[in-house]
Amino acid sequence: MLLPCFNEEVTIGKVVRDFRAALPDAVVYVYDNNSTDRTAQIAREAGAVVRREPRQGKGNVIRAMFEDIDADVYVMADGDDTYPADAAPAMVAKVLEGYDMVIGDRLSSTYFQENKRPFHNFGNRLVRGSINHLFGAHVTDIMTGYRAFSFTFVKTYPVLSRGFEVETEMTIHSLNNNLRLYETPIRYRDRPAGSVSKLDTVGDGIRVMGTIFRMIREYKPLPFFGGLGLLVGLIGLALCGMVTAEFVGTGMVARFPTLIGAIMLVIVGLLLVSTGIILDVIAKNDRKAFLVEANTISYMRRGRR
Repeated sequence: MLLPCFNEEVTIGKVVRDFRAALPDAVVYVYDNNSTDRTAQIAREAGAVVRREPRQGKGNVIRAMFEDIDADVYVMADGDDTYPADAAPAMVAKVLEGYDMVIGDRLSSTYFQENKRPFHNFGNRLVRGSINHLFGAHVTDIMTGYRAFSFTFVKTYPVLSRGFEVETEMTIHSLNNNLRLYETPIRYRDRPAGSVSKLDTVGDGIRVMGTIFRMIREYKPLPFFGGLGLLVGLIGLALCGMVTAEFVGTGMVARFPTLIGAIMLVIVGLLLVSTGIILDVIAKNDRKAFLVEANTISYMRRGRR
């Protein structure tokens, strides 16, 4: 059981006790991310194994947890008491059935009623629509922090993000590599009185959208560069057509700068399309390499048992 925490003294004791009761055979790890309150002390008194991660940011904490801990199944939640611990056994069972990642789906149940931050609700819908459209998927909750993972997923997932955008990165990584995902609805509840959210609606929203932009560029280079190249090339062709129509009517090319610029736009468009094709081949090879690595880790894991 993995709980990344930053200044959660109001809720962390209850969260640790709830998950210890729901998963009595699990070890509860609390990773304290430079808290200035009594988070670490309260978690330790509640029975958790407390470790410290000095690099600030949720992505950095998750990177450390995934590097440090070996387990058959990992369950991750937040320390703010917004996720129900009683959903954890069913999520663990799904991972043991063979799923790579189980997503605790807040949006199908109580999230939009409990969450009092309208911009967060809008952001969730925007991110969900963008990613599902690009990958042809039907994931309901892209950004939930309540997830369960297999050993193979944890050891092959490259955590690149530093902050709260890491959940979006996880989902895109899973969709891109065609991993086995399962969503289970959970009853989300808003933070209790006295507990303060660490999310910066505007700042973290910009970082999430930047992560989506970056990962689309890396994982879907042909639509990204090909679409951009097609747009630029069509603008160039349209300008060429205007100059050509003038030449047919007058027998003169009066706008040489426009003609030169149009030809340059067509060339840039072709280069962007070519770049997209090359990067698409590289991305497919990366997916093949990921599958080989995942299969190798699974084989080695079975051999140790």
